[in-house]
Amino acid sequence: MSIIVKNITKIYDTQKALDKVSFTVKPGEIVGLLGPNGAGKSTMMKIITCYKRQTSGFASVCDMDVIDNPLEVKQLVGYLPENNPLYLDMYVKESLAFVAGIYKMNHISQRVQEMIALTGLEKEQHKRIAALSKGYRQRVGLAHALIHDPKVLILDEPTSGLDPNQLIDIRNLIREMGKTKTVLFSTHIMQEAEAICDRVIIIDKGIIKADDSIDNLQKKFSSRFVLQMEVDKPLPIQKVKAIQAVLSVKDLGNNTYRIESKTNVSKDIQQLVSNEGLVLLDLHRQTDSMENIFHELTKN
Repeated sequence: MSIIVKNITKIYDTQKALDKVSFTVKPGEIVGLLGPNGAGKSTMMKIITCYKRQTSGFASVCDMDVIDNPLEVKQLVGYLPENNPLYLDMYVKESLAFVAGIYKMNHISQRVQEMIALTGLEKEQHKRIAALSKGYRQRVGLAHALIHDPKVLILDEPTSGLDPNQLIDIRNLIREMGKTKTVLFSTHIMQEAEAICDRVIIIDKGIIKADDSIDNLQKKFSSRFVLQMEVDKPLPIQKVKAIQAVLSVKDLGNNTYRIESKTNVSKDIQQLVSNEGLVLLDLHRQTDSMENIFHELTKN
C-alpha cells in the first residue's frame, strides 16, 4: 500500500481532531478525503506528510513510518497544503528552481520547464508570484508538489479559488497524475469527488463515516427509490400515484416520468404500462447525488 493509516488519533488540548482513523490507499489510486470544515482532513494530511505528529496510532507512506523516517517520507511525497505558502517576491521560474534545489535534483532548468508546461504556467513564468491570480498561485503550488516526481501526491483543497476553466485544467492534471501516482486530496466540493475520484473517504468530527467507491455509496445510502420511465404514449399519472408506496410522480415531458417511492415499484410500473397497452421504452433507477449522501452522513 502507498498509504497506510491505522487507528490515528490526534488531540489538541482537550479537543479530539481525529478519533481512531484507519484507511489505506493503493498505488495508482485517486482517493478523495471529504468532509465539512473542521472535520479533520487537513490534520490527517499533515500527519501523513510528517508536518504534525499523531497522539497515537500508526501511519506509513510506501512502507516508511512517518515518525521513524520523516525525511524519506518527504522525498516520496508531493504536498500542496491548504494555504499554499509561497515566496511572493520570487519569480515563478526562480521559485521552482529553488524547490528543485532543496530536493538536490539534477538538470534543474530542464525540470523547471517541464513543470511549467505541465501546469500551464508558460505565460506566467516570468512574473513575480505576488502578481499572479489565486488560480495561477495554485498551479505554482502544484508544480512545487510535482517537481521531484513523487510517488504520492497529497493535495489539500487543490481547486480552491479556481474559475471554471481552471477547474477543468486542474481536474485533468490530477486525473493524469493518478495514472502513475497515488493521489489523496481533500475537498468539501462533491462535484470534485465525482469528477476525479476512484474512491472517497467521508470524515466528520474526526471520525470516518464512509469509505467506498462513489457508485457503491450511492447504492448504499439512497434513502428513496427514484425511477425514471419513458413510454410511447402518455400515461395516466393518477393510476401511477395509486400504486402503493409511490410518493410522487412528475411529468418531465415527451412521455417521460419521474417516480419517487418508498420501495422499489418497478414491477408494479411495468404491470401498469402493460395493462394500459403502452410500450415501455426505458425504466431505470436514479441514484442519490453525492451532495445528498454527504449531507446525510454529516448533518449531525
